[in-house]
Amino acid sequence: MISPLAQVHPKAKIGPNVTIDAFAVVSENVEIGEGSHIMSHAIIMDGARIGKECTIFPGAVISAVPQDLKFVGEETLAIIGDHTTIRECVTINRGTVDKWKTVVGSHCLLMAYVHVAHDCIIGNHVILVNGVTLAGHITVDDYAIINGLTAVQQFLHIGAHSYIGGQSSIRKDVPPFVKAAREPLSYAGINKIGLARRGFSKEAVEEISNIYHILFIQGHNTSTALNIIKERVPDSPIRANIISFIENSKAGIIRRYIKESADEDITL
Repeated sequence: MISPLAQVHPKAKIGPNVTIDAFAVVSENVEIGEGSHIMSHAIIMDGARIGKECTIFPGAVISAVPQDLKFVGEETLAIIGDHTTIRECVTINRGTVDKWKTVVGSHCLLMAYVHVAHDCIIGNHVILVNGVTLAGHITVDDYAIINGLTAVQQFLHIGAHSYIGGQSSIRKDVPPFVKAAREPLSYAGINKIGLARRGFSKEAVEEISNIYHILFIQGHNTSTALNIIKERVPDSPIRANIISFIENSKAGIIRRYIKESADEDITL
């Protein structure tokens, strides 16, 4: 299953039924889980930990040293979960002393030319579309979708089940369950289609909608909106998730887009 034309260090830990194609390179301090496929010209560098049944396409570079001038050669990791697909020319840098690792979860899809910088933590079932660029220290929660050619500023947090339009510049945290688009990046409704696909009930979607109507539509500042949500919306895991996300945001969250009269309603 390993091509004689591949360059695989003899100390690399290769699981059963792994396929490594011709001209792929696998360094010494690497672990590759059962059933994964490393395609031609992919480069798997020291510190890579690749899960089971992953597919890494040609030109991808996993676990290169961080593009961070503070990095001084410390031993860190780049961890890829199970059943994740890494498409052509994706680059995933390993961590620094901040977290000692960069993590991409299970069942993720990173499309061509995505860049994941050092110390990013990406959850499960995340989709990063072609050309998405994540600066360092970014957290992306489960089931988030970030569309193509989007750049994310360092230290930000992208909430679970969020959907971000293409060619966006993300400079603030994006709360869970929302759609975001325009420039500057703004709230554009809740991610109803994504939530339906994930099996959220109508009641749950309505609860999310009511919370964000208070937060974004009624014109309150964030602290006032949070107080109203706590007073008027019954306690639930969804309510707790949203409140916790906002209260723990260090960069602040995106805001509502103020539509000009000539603008059309946004459709994502």
